Amino acid sequence: MTPRVLITGGTGFLGRPAAWEALAAGAEVHVAARSRPTDPPPGVTVHRLDLFDRTTTRELLDAVRPTHLVHLAWVTTPGAYWTSLDNREWVTASHWLVTHFASSGGRRAVLAGTCAEYDWTAGGRCHETGTPLRPATLYGACKHHLRELAERVAADTGTSLAWARLYFLYGPREHPARLVPSVANALLAGRPAECTAGTQERDFLHVGDAAAALVRLLLNDVTGPVNVGSGEPVAVRAVVEAVAGIIGRPDLLRLGARPTPANEPSQLYADVGRLRNEVGWRPRYDLRRGLADAVSWWRANRAA
Repeated sequence: MTPRVLITGGTGFLGRPAAWEALAAGAEVHVAARSRPTDPPPGVTVHRLDLFDRTTTRELLDAVRPTHLVHLAWVTTPGAYWTSLDNREWVTASHWLVTHFASSGGRRAVLAGTCAEYDWTAGGRCHETGTPLRPATLYGACKHHLRELAERVAADTGTSLAWARLYFLYGPREHPARLVPSVANALLAGRPAECTAGTQERDFLHVGDAAAALVRLLLNDVTGPVNVGSGEPVAVRAVVEAVAGIIGRPDLLRLGARPTPANEPSQLYADVGRLRNEVGWRPRYDLRRGLADAVSWWRANRAA
């Protein structure tokens, strides 16, 4: 039977490539978004939907009858999402979505979690079961709470559920205020790019690889939390220096011009044993190739 997949947030930064990956895997793909894109992914059915409206959400689920769900929609505005009160509203809306999906015959769901659910005080490598869950932000706490609610729904209904803890994604269509596009756009415009010293190490993953991992997980039977990252710690400094090298303007990079945020761990990256060994996923992009892809997209779309 062909999987009928519904992806919320399906026209966004991660949702769009996830829709492509699901199509490539042979699924019937429906995406839900608050506004219809000007260039919807070919072969995908796009539905306008406000997930805070339970009536229209129920009507869409009843009409599409998805067998599989990828829930990505959430508040994601850079900077604001860490403390936004919308996080609480998204817990309520997401819990209701998963509940109705399961009660209407949905078989398998993958929900987007975050590495911010972990206790970051020690830093280092985070393991799904070996690292304490102690989120320090409202965003992380609300994601953590949703996982608990969703796992209860899955247990009560027999629905298969996986929780994808995402790390630091980059790539085409990323919000321009985030690290890679902010540096790339400044350098492409011939302006200095002011950065922190960049000594902190993070787990960076190309959005196309993250999308492929989500779909591979969706069409698998692995349940529970699964880290979705590269598994490699990389200094922020190395990332922005690579971007500057690709563009050919290392002279405009201003490392140390901004203070490093307080209370951040010096190193944070994923243990990807479950993703590699149980899900069977491997990345297609190394960091250099992935950053070159992102820069190419921003070079072509900088004025858009």
